[in-house]
Amino acid sequence: MTADGFRRPDVVITGIGMVTPAGTDTATAWKATCAGQPAAAADPRLAGLGVDFSCAVTGFDPERVLGVDSRRMDPFTRFAVAAAREAVADAAPASGSWDAARVGVVMGTAVGGQGTWEEQAQRLRDRGPRAVNPLTVPKAIGNIAAASVTMDLGVHGPSFTLSTACAAGTTALGLALDLLRAGRCDVVLAGGTEAAVTPLVSTAFDRLRALSRRGDDPSAASRPFDEQRDGFVLGEGAAVLVLERADDARARGRRGYARVLGYGASSDAHHLTAPDADGHYARLAVRQALDDARGGASDVVLVNAHATGTPQGDAIEARLVERVFGPDTAVTSTKGVTGHMLGAAGAVEAAFTALSFDRGVIPPTANFHSAGAGGIDIVHGAPRHAPVPLAVSNSFGFGGHNAVVVLGSV
Repeated sequence: MTADGFRRPDVVITGIGMVTPAGTDTATAWKATCAGQPAAAADPRLAGLGVDFSCAVTGFDPERVLGVDSRRMDPFTRFAVAAAREAVADAAPASGSWDAARVGVVMGTAVGGQGTWEEQAQRLRDRGPRAVNPLTVPKAIGNIAAASVTMDLGVHGPSFTLSTACAAGTTALGLALDLLRAGRCDVVLAGGTEAAVTPLVSTAFDRLRALSRRGDDPSAASRPFDEQRDGFVLGEGAAVLVLERADDARARGRRGYARVLGYGASSDAHHLTAPDADGHYARLAVRQALDDARGGASDVVLVNAHATGTPQGDAIEARLVERVFGPDTAVTSTKGVTGHMLGAAGAVEAAFTALSFDRGVIPPTANFHSAGAGGIDIVHGAPRHAPVPLAVSNSFGFGGHNAVVVLGSV
């Protein structure tokens, strides 16, 4: 019950769609992630740059999946629309069972249609104004992925785009939860999308010394929590989750993968790129999410960590996990397989966490060998088969954005 006496509705995830470096559909991505198969490899788009490898989406044919309309889309929109289609098909609404005016869309992204901006800037410089595509702005602006999902699916509820850097996908889930609890929507498609593996973005991250430079062995470059980590590997893709009230899902015969129990968010207010060294406000977001979920830290069995493979960030998060949850809670970071998908990362990781509930399997942290000093229970080497009644998924972004969701079994 809420403070004013109303029963707070349970919210469940009933559909999942993914386009990731680990696979262009949910089943393939889950299989590769559970196998701990890193996706990092040399990337022709980055040839000649200081870092010439990434975790790229491969085997995705936008015209086959989306038709000729995909030519008018930036890749970040293509990924979002494809993931949304799979998520809705997975949720399996009967024809006419959802009121289109009550279906919302919330998407997160860090940089939007970056590839389009770079391509068109090059055309302007090399060939002049008349070479610039007249659709450049509607193709590249950050809101267009969410807008395109509404158009593709014919839904008319509220649609939003959130940009909280690498926390954006998790922030989207938090807003979706609020929309459903408040009764403003009956269904929300929430997720994140990113297509930032571009020459400029890769070079800019490299200049920040944020990227791994293990170019002699890209598949071993993304090493969350490992003592030999030297930066993250840039990834791309999207995940979309269908959220709806549990009573509505049950009424149409759907159980769901997991419940979305709580959400917390905070701001470090500290630095453009570096997290607060003490992790105080990241812990605040975790505590808020647990309070919202009405759960205790001792009830949490799994933490899907933000851990990207950066020396500072992973160390801060490891201390946070040890302080809040203790040394025995299972911890995984699927970025060892997918790389860091920026604004899509939180949605992808929440999707993997939901699948852990459904399958009773925790994916391993690829490329983890030793943490050196310290002690948290990092799942590695092989997937761990265990029931997961309560889990936390963390996301932390440049500018000090912290976002955390708590998921529970159905």
